[in-house]
Amino acid sequence: MKYLLDTHIWLWSLIEPDKLDAKVVKVLENKDNELFISPITVWETLILAEKKRIELLPSPNEWIAEALKQSPVQEVQLSHSIAIKSRCLELPHKDPADRFIAATALENDFILITEDEKLKESKQIKLFKTS
Repeated sequence: MKYLLDTHIWLWSLIEPDKLDAKVVKVLENKDNELFISPITVWETLILAEKKRIELLPSPNEWIAEALKQSPVQEVQLSHSIAIKSRCLELPHKDPADRFIAATALENDFILITEDEKLKESKQIKLFKTS
């Protein structure tokens, strides 16, 4: 199976694995699954660090470079089609990061792993169900 990790899922897997649902942990540990993140996840992580909502040491750029080496995720490319889909999705908010991540899942037929209640309201994307 192919899964797209929402930003917080990727960060929790690296920083706070205890926050992850047991079913999510199984998916992440299953070597048969392919795990992806969007470049938007890296962008959003840098913004969280800039806002001091997370601390990434020795520096945010170095932390991300090391995290990408250690994490079993693959980068999924952004495209014009994803940009267009990001504006056409029916979501209860306009958050650009969420829109790009959801559109990436839709475009690539990935299952999105998220705990974001607003994203879970989408009927257009495949979502990983923890309950």
